[in-house]
Amino acid sequence: MGERSKYNTRQREYILDYLESVGGDHITAADVCEHFRSGANPMGQSTVYRQLERLVDEGVINKYTFDAGSPACFEYIGKDHVKEGTCFHCKCEICGTLIHMHCDELASIGGHLYSEHGFSLDPRRTVFYGICKACSEKEHI
Repeated sequence: MGERSKYNTRQREYILDYLESVGGDHITAADVCEHFRSGANPMGQSTVYRQLERLVDEGVINKYTFDAGSPACFEYIGKDHVKEGTCFHCKCEICGTLIHMHCDELASIGGHLYSEHGFSLDPRRTVFYGICKACSEKEHI
């Protein structure tokens, strides 16, 4: 029974359509639930969570877990999505904003860690904490 079946249910199709519409943006399960709660095709929270986990298992979306106090984020990568390389994340310690970034400089740090220290960095679980530009500007006002 190992592999979950890939039924093409209406709910699955609705979720895929929504994920494609937000592209590579990070969204939470709560964002997905809210979208369907206010739309023409309502669906239950458990259905959303179950479908998201299946899509992760199938490699259609990535799941990022940053810390124990934050909900997991999902990113649509689908079959036709062009990956821009390794993705890194920065999280503002004041407002909680999550910045999704592709940066060659950070990718080279991952290469250095592996070649010089034998350590493979997992960018899906690597988060740099600090203060975003907006919060930084607010503090200087």
